[in-house]
Amino acid sequence: MNEENLLPNQAPATTPAEATDRLLRILRLLRRLCPWDKKQTFDSLRYLSIEELYELSDAILDKNYEDIRKELGDVLLHIFFYAELGREEGRFDYTDIVNGLCEKLIRRHPHIFADTEAQTDEDVKKNWEAIKLKEGKKHSVLAGVPHSLPALVKAYRIQEKARGVGFDWENARQVWEKVEEERGELQAEIQAQSTPERITEEFGDLLFSLVNYARFIGVNPEDALELANRKFIRRFQHMEARTIMQDKPLSGMSLDEMNRYWDEAKAAEKAE
Repeated sequence: MNEENLLPNQAPATTPAEATDRLLRILRLLRRLCPWDKKQTFDSLRYLSIEELYELSDAILDKNYEDIRKELGDVLLHIFFYAELGREEGRFDYTDIVNGLCEKLIRRHPHIFADTEAQTDEDVKKNWEAIKLKEGKKHSVLAGVPHSLPALVKAYRIQEKARGVGFDWENARQVWEKVEEERGELQAEIQAQSTPERITEEFGDLLFSLVNYARFIGVNPEDALELANRKFIRRFQHMEARTIMQDKPLSGMSLDEMNRYWDEAKAAEKAE
């Protein structure tokens, strides 16, 4: 790219290469002229990037494809921003990032680019994990699970990783039996009035086994819990709206009254 001419094209690009060049030019111009963009670092962008990913997740759950397009643009901006920071510091640039990704994809798909056999997606996952270990960057299959992942997501990824090397239950029935076993152990600790630590540990075991069961029946537990959160919010806000109509606060209602409005919200959802 000509560093003496950073002005981007004003018209929208018509090819991926032109779009990439346009974005890089805009970003480099902002890094030179915009006070906010000039201040940004890897550390300052980190939490903003996490926020953008959650906004993308919301758009996907809402199935709002226009918002998905916009949020993907925001995520892409952060990727380009990190690439530009790397270039400025002489560490790497956008081309290095893309070439590294291409090489990894080729290396980890030997069933496409070499002579390895892989008939199912499970075969592909097993090959992927085996290749990662051979690359020498990870000494454990589970080392690739980020420490900072939310616990529910982390549990799901841990179980997927273990499954990739064959450490897994045979069927959903066995997993449900484990759920029942963990539920019984939690109940026993509660009845025995055990320490909060012991009860917390057993509750965690029960959650972990439920995540495992979700995986076996094809349910993403994070998505399922978020859908339940949203459903609760909708019904609760319906109750609040009804209390406004009655000119009576929720705190002044009996539980029976609130349950009546809750059931009303459930019935309205089913009728849609």
